[in-house]
Amino acid sequence: MIQTPFLAVDGIVEIYNDAGAFEGIVLIERLNTPQGLALPGGFVDIGETVETAVVREMKEEISLDVTIKSLLGVYSDPKRDSRFHCVSIVYVCKAFGVPVGADDAKEAFVYALDNIPYERLVFDHAQIIRDYCRFRQD
Repeated sequence: MIQTPFLAVDGIVEIYNDAGAFEGIVLIERLNTPQGLALPGGFVDIGETVETAVVREMKEEISLDVTIKSLLGVYSDPKRDSRFHCVSIVYVCKAFGVPVGADDAKEAFVYALDNIPYERLVFDHAQIIRDYCRFRQD
């Protein structure tokens, strides 16, 4: 039997106010182990594109409709998730409104980029957010 890594998507959801000003990105407090803060995301379903999966997962976890802006990258280090080998495709998304934690998210928060609590992030999400901050500067 062929074994492959699990496939997941994560969203760096940029929140904009009604005037169109950037307010920050969404982080969730995870309901399940490992507990801590994380980017919202989840697994790609069989028969689903990764783009459809990220839009669906954002709706399920933070109760917001998102628009994909760009692909940030693919994160595939076998040690990025202590539970199993999981590859994550990370998209930068845009949304308006207030995120509400649902599904696997206990709570959802908007953090300004200069207030990210990196020490509380699980998986490799601190590295992903640092990569995103560099991406924004380019």
